[in-house]
Order: sequence, then C-alpha cells, then structure tokens
Amino acid sequence: MRIVELEKQRSTLLQEIQTIRDMRSGTISVRYQRCSNAKCICHSKGHVGHGPIYSYSTLKDGKTKIKNYKLSPELLKLQKEVAQYQRFKVITQKLISLNNEICELRPVSEVQDTRELESLKKKLEKQFRKRSQEK
Repeated sequence: MRIVELEKQRSTLLQEIQTIRDMRSGTISVRYQRCSNAKCICHSKGHVGHGPIYSYSTLKDGKTKIKNYKLSPELLKLQKEVAQYQRFKVITQKLISLNNEICELRPVSEVQDTRELESLKKKLEKQFRKRSQEK
C-alpha cells in the first residue's frame, strides 16, 4: 500500500478518536453469591445464589479496585463508558499498526557528505550513551 493511502486511513482513525466522549477503563462482570445464612434458599442445591451483582473492576495505582452496582441508570451509564474505552483501544491499536507501516515505508534521508555522516554518528552516540547512563 502506498504511504498516501495509509496516511488517509490514519486521518480517518484520528477523526474517529475525536468522536469518543466519556470513557472508563475496566470491565463489568455479573456474578451471584451465597450469603452467610445457612438456612437461606441460596444454599440449596441448584440455586445460583443472590444476584445478579454487577461488579466493575479497574486498575488504579497498580491495584485492582472493584465496585458493585445494581440494575440502574448508573450501571447503564458505566456500561456505555466502558464500551467507549473498548472502542478507543481498538482504534488506537489500529493506529499504532498503521503508523508502524507508514514508518517502514517512509524513505530514509540521504547523507550528503562525510562531515554530515560523522556529525550524525556523534549525535547518535551521545544520545545512546546518555540513555545507558540513566539506567
């Protein structure tokens, strides 16, 4: 594929990202659970337990946070926000892949003379030396 066509696709994806509004990372799961009352019906054979309980889990500061919801407008709002995040992830993965392809196809600039080549080598050595010293 030619670079021009790929750049048009990239523009389309960037426009699509602009249409995304409120979003939250995380997942919503449905679960049922048994209570602590041994005489409750939830402990009988074949009973799934109390619920459904809708759990929203997300990662914050390296820790998983879970919040439970009941069927409500708040849950519907959350569901739309999580769906927008999933859409954002798909678009950004396509964008990254497309950018990688564009970078592979884009030509490398030619070095004009030996002085320019030496200058480039020194610049690159300095950059990589600085990075290795930071580690």
